[in-house]
Amino acid sequence: MEKVLQLLVEGESLTTRQMAEVLNYSEEEVESQLQELKKENILLGWRPVLNPSAEVDAVVRAVIEVKIKPEREGGFDKLAERISRFDEVESCYLMSGGYDLLVVVKGRQLHAVAGFISERLATIEGVLSTATHFLLRAYKEQGYLLPGVVDDSDKPKVSP
Repeated sequence: MEKVLQLLVEGESLTTRQMAEVLNYSEEEVESQLQELKKENILLGWRPVLNPSAEVDAVVRAVIEVKIKPEREGGFDKLAERISRFDEVESCYLMSGGYDLLVVVKGRQLHAVAGFISERLATIEGVLSTATHFLLRAYKEQGYLLPGVVDDSDKPKVSP
């Protein structure tokens, strides 16, 4: 199963038939292993990597540092799970350091994201504080350098 998982991660958008050819497996064997990976919650889904500046529906993304008070029963997990259930939340991570959760949210407009943070996220019992950072420009997304984001024309030429 490790070979199938590695091919999924590295092979981009191969069909099960193509994966079977590469691995020298039958298509049914690849399909069976994919089903097993899903059943064991290892493979959670398929997701394309999109260039944020080229998305058809422009979105505003923000990274929020959230300090929370852990609950007596469940610690950080219950509150993190509650926050993660919001549609606006793309990702939620438990962190070490100066804050407890790192929450990535997106919305159609800046005021929609700001409203979500101030009216819904910050008002949850157990949320002590938030610090919001709006993403201005992406240079690399999920391991992919984004095309055309670096302009070297204003850089002075270096001569030998």
